[in-house]
Amino acid sequence: MALEWAILTYATSAEAIMIILLTMPGLDFLRKGLTVVTRNVLKPLLSIIPFCLFLLIDIYFKYETRPSCDGDSCTATELLRHQKSILKSQRNALLIVSALVFYWIICNVLNMVVRIEKLNQRLRRNQ
Repeated sequence: MALEWAILTYATSAEAIMIILLTMPGLDFLRKGLTVVTRNVLKPLLSIIPFCLFLLIDIYFKYETRPSCDGDSCTATELLRHQKSILKSQRNALLIVSALVFYWIICNVLNMVVRIEKLNQRLRRNQ
């Protein structure tokens, strides 16, 4: 399972880098190339959505089948292991949410950049 989380981490970081590069001011000379690259990468990144749903179901299944540890009924090491497991699940859920939100932001930012380019072309033609 660690490989799946590593893949999701790399995909999320790539999404974040694309968002930063598309929204950073002063990169107008690279913007056209960035929009083409991002548009080409956007369709393969769509596979993140079912992948995230699969991982979310995995977290839910692990949460439901996790043995409970009620203070006095377990040792200190079992309690620590239980708490680490809960924190790990919360961290992974946050990673899933951030991957989905970044994908949504990329789609919206890319649409806005393309619309701005079209409007700039219209202004150049009319002048």
